[in-house]
Amino acid sequence: MRPCRALLRWIGALAAVALVPGVLGALGRGVPPELTLIYWSALLALIGVALVDAAWVMRLPSPRLQRQLSGSLSLGRWSDVHLTLQHDAAIPLQLRVFDHATDGLAFEHLPQQLKLEPEEHAQLTWRVRPLRRGRFTLERCEVWIRSPMGLWETRRLLALPDAFKVYPDFARPYDNPLQGLDTWLSRAGVRQQPRRGLGMEFHQLREFREGDSLRQIDWKATARHRTPIAREYQDERDQQILFMLDCGRRMRSQDGERSHFDHALNACLLLSHVALRQGDAVGLSSFAGDADRHLAPAKGTQHMNLLLDAVCELDSTRRPSDYSTAVKALLTRQKRRALVIMVTNLRDEDDEDLLAALRQLGQRHRVLVASLREDVLDRLRGERVERYEQALTYCATVDFLNQRGSLHERLEALGVPVIDARPQDLGVRMVNLYLSWKSAGAL
Repeated sequence: MRPCRALLRWIGALAAVALVPGVLGALGRGVPPELTLIYWSALLALIGVALVDAAWVMRLPSPRLQRQLSGSLSLGRWSDVHLTLQHDAAIPLQLRVFDHATDGLAFEHLPQQLKLEPEEHAQLTWRVRPLRRGRFTLERCEVWIRSPMGLWETRRLLALPDAFKVYPDFARPYDNPLQGLDTWLSRAGVRQQPRRGLGMEFHQLREFREGDSLRQIDWKATARHRTPIAREYQDERDQQILFMLDCGRRMRSQDGERSHFDHALNACLLLSHVALRQGDAVGLSSFAGDADRHLAPAKGTQHMNLLLDAVCELDSTRRPSDYSTAVKALLTRQKRRALVIMVTNLRDEDDEDLLAALRQLGQRHRVLVASLREDVLDRLRGERVERYEQALTYCATVDFLNQRGSLHERLEALGVPVIDARPQDLGVRMVNLYLSWKSAGAL
């Protein structure tokens, strides 16, 4: 409990009056006894009223609170939190409410003040914005109740536990809720590749149309119906895609608000969403993390929820990326041929261990390496060089990029395609390549 401004003002006024006898005495003037009596009476009255007011506010019941919050929030997006308050006291309450947000959550519109009438319901709304993924719990709510005479405020900490999860928001870079896949993909920069008519699964028979290839004509059906009948194909389905997600220290780089790991995670989820909609099975295997995860490939749009749950609390660590161990573990778990997409950050120090691991992986699976490139490298390479220090930085950057490019060429020579992209561009690049391979029957 603490005093309000009204009580402090009264105490300040009486303190100022207490200085008057001393000033008058210094000037050689006496103080009438009546004034002294009035002063002490006022002081005792203030003390008595303050004590009664303090006892009164201490006996007031705490308001009843209920919090309304979604059980799942998206990383980086603002969400509303609603607090419903009701009290059973016979007098109105002046309240100041502050909901306790834990670390990793940004908030606004707190604290808030309100007046609550007897038996009245009131609702407050504040906003929360998660800054990291994982599980969170809002443990309690803080309420300051002003005394009926306005001299005191008492603090009540009310237990109000609410747990929720923060999931990656892989659609945020495009600000779209993923409704209408084809339209959304075109706006995001994904290009649907035309089908070639080969390497597809048979879908149905239909009448021959202008623009169809002669190789699509079904001659037996044509003879039966005495009109040209063509075979219609669809992209092959029931293929498997498996992500190898690097959780090591090289993924801890950060350009802007999000780390490279979060960008890589968003890119994997974006391609997973597209592939599941295309009828393929998607799985994920992480390595170099505190607790490596493996989710076997499965089909169906509901599998997206399992993927989100699997990566909700996944984060990067300071451990080195051991590609050989990760590949051996994946080969043990994944027997069926799949498109394995290794999402990492290739560096100039990567040597024969990486090449040997990918060579071994490529004997059984189709392999794609998606490597993130720091924005700072492009910026340093494009800056104008005017000083000696800038020249050293420029040369070091170019040398690093050249060595990294040499590694990419060696991987391409092994038959392992490489996507070298900025973190924010990785998702669209991966989806474009996946769709082009799928349309060409090259998965």
